[in-house]
Amino acid sequence: MICSLWGPFHVAAFNTVVLLLIMSHLKAACSDPGVVPLLQSRMDFSDIHTDNPDTKIECDERDSWTVCTRCETYRPPKARHCRICNRCVRRMDHHCPWINNCVGERNQKYFIQFLVYVGLLAVYALCLVITSWILECSRCSNDIIIKQSRILHCVILVLESALFGMFVIAMLVDQFQGILGEENATEYMQNNHHYKRKSSRTLVLLSQVCGKSHPILWMFPCQNPPRYTFRKDAYLIDHEV
Repeated sequence: MICSLWGPFHVAAFNTVVLLLIMSHLKAACSDPGVVPLLQSRMDFSDIHTDNPDTKIECDERDSWTVCTRCETYRPPKARHCRICNRCVRRMDHHCPWINNCVGERNQKYFIQFLVYVGLLAVYALCLVITSWILECSRCSNDIIIKQSRILHCVILVLESALFGMFVIAMLVDQFQGILGEENATEYMQNNHHYKRKSSRTLVLLSQVCGKSHPILWMFPCQNPPRYTFRKDAYLIDHEV
């Protein structure tokens, strides 16, 4: 009776993870990554190079705000211009071909969930294959053709799971290094270092990406991450110049 329940249990568990994977992938692909809105009217940025003292004060008040010459607009700290999307994205990490979207402030949580679920499925598949090798199935057919097909299927599944597992683990390590070091992939390549933070800051830094809800809910693609304060004088008074 117990053995007969293992089949439905694994079917339900495996497909539940697949469902969460699909949901997180759709969220990461379809969500706004944090695109910096464009100004309604064209701005003149020539005042940046002027020696006017009033302009210098305004530049100091920008507090790490920069100017994107491609978008012709101001962008907040840690925003980067994506050459593929041709827009600036807040806290941009990279443009991911898996989701055909940038990974930024608003969808990094879903991208990390997607990686976690892919890695979890890879480990799950490996465990099932190893278990099938250790425990002989008394109900399985002893036909030589069926056994060979099972072995071929297991070998392909092990190779696929191992490759995908190692790949997503490497990407997850990179993502968490960027979050816990308050540094994204672009900054890491530019600076070639990362900052060490105390363990007390870990949950605070993760909550900036995953939201203010309970950490258990961070694994479910059902809540939006927090929207960061987007100022610069209310972004030039709601983009009106």
